[in-house]
Amino acid sequence: MTGALALTSTRLRLTPVRATDVPGLVTVLRTPDVARWWGPVVDGDINPDDPEVVQLAVRGRGGSRLLGLVQYSEEADPMYRSAGIDIALHPAAQGRGLGREAIRTVAHHLIDTLGHHRLTIDPSAANTRAIRAYTAVGFRPVGVLRRYERDADGHGWHDGLLMDLLAGELRD
Repeated sequence: MTGALALTSTRLRLTPVRATDVPGLVTVLRTPDVARWWGPVVDGDINPDDPEVVQLAVRGRGGSRLLGLVQYSEEADPMYRSAGIDIALHPAAQGRGLGREAIRTVAHHLIDTLGHHRLTIDPSAANTRAIRAYTAVGFRPVGVLRRYERDADGHGWHDGLLMDLLAGELRD
């Protein structure tokens, strides 16, 4: 994985996850409104040393308050070079455009700095709030991934919506 840098936007600071961030991020992921979409958190879900994914703690720009997590992974094969993004914000940080801002900030980094031409994101097909946020940034639906992901309770499956964004489609 490419080394993570701190990224800033108008209202946010995204910093590489440190071991001291893990308990707070686990708390965010276990809040019912987040766990509903993210699923159960297991040991290793938040791992600052994971070589396969870059995890960034989302904080308000002026403070140290932990708002959530945004992470990305990169496909290094030159034939398929692209990156995928995931995000989880504490419910208190939702509904204010912070998710869009965090995704846009990471997307700019992936496109402008790391040279990716295509990004993907795969929310639950029922997560209309997330889909609206991703669409506002420029992601477009590609297709429905049927019975793609386990339900949060582990008893069933739900559909995912595959969305992608090409470099020229990123909206500011």
